[in-house]
Amino acid sequence: MALTETTDIGALERAALNAVPAPRVAWDGGFVIRAFLGGTGRANAACSLDPAPDPGLEGRVTRIEAHYARLGMPCCFRSTPLDPPGLLGLLEGRGYREKEGALVMLGQVPAAEDPAARWLAGPEADWLSILATAEHQGPARRAEKEQALPLFARPAAWLVLEEGEEPAACGHAVADGAWCGLFDLAVRPEFRRLGLGRRLLGALAGWGRRQGAETCWLQVAPGNVNARRVYEAAGFREAYRYRYFMKG
Repeated sequence: MALTETTDIGALERAALNAVPAPRVAWDGGFVIRAFLGGTGRANAACSLDPAPDPGLEGRVTRIEAHYARLGMPCCFRSTPLDPPGLLGLLEGRGYREKEGALVMLGQVPAAEDPAARWLAGPEADWLSILATAEHQGPARRAEKEQALPLFARPAAWLVLEEGEEPAACGHAVADGAWCGLFDLAVRPEFRRLGLGRRLLGALAGWGRRQGAETCWLQVAPGNVNARRVYEAAGFREAYRYRYFMKG
């Protein structure tokens, strides 16, 4: 299941750009430079989509730093297997330090209809209230979720699973050709260990299948052991990893 060709990783990275939209996007060579409200990492970082040697890399990094400075935002680079040679050494020499990134995992999840599924056209109040109980949530992330809806150019759906008419779990999916990205998977603490995570995956995979997607993908923090166990039990396997680099 692991991706070994940079062209495959490139296709998935491009799908991720569509799945996690940002209102301010610029390009410098093979780097895409994105900015939103400083919430989610992907929407507020620069990353390369071209792993070829880049003789103008140092000047490019300088221009990217100036771009974020003009926006009044910290400069963040997202490092993937598509980095040009020498990028990490250059960043470290300029005072950048590694921050936590994520594993990208792929799986062909059995689709399942769920009678407790409530499908939404956007991140409504119940959905946001469940997501607020998950890790790494905050005001900037919430604001990005609330403002992103008009930015989506691919089919997307938001899901709430109910237990006894109580909103218990949520998820979000974006379909892009053969790919279906799964995001914001969360279960309220009082409903954990009831199998809702697996049900979320099956319901979202079924939605993706109806959009023509063949493979689901998601991202998870390396240290989130419990979530990784759920995903691995559902058939997901690590494809590659990415890391963030910021100054200081």
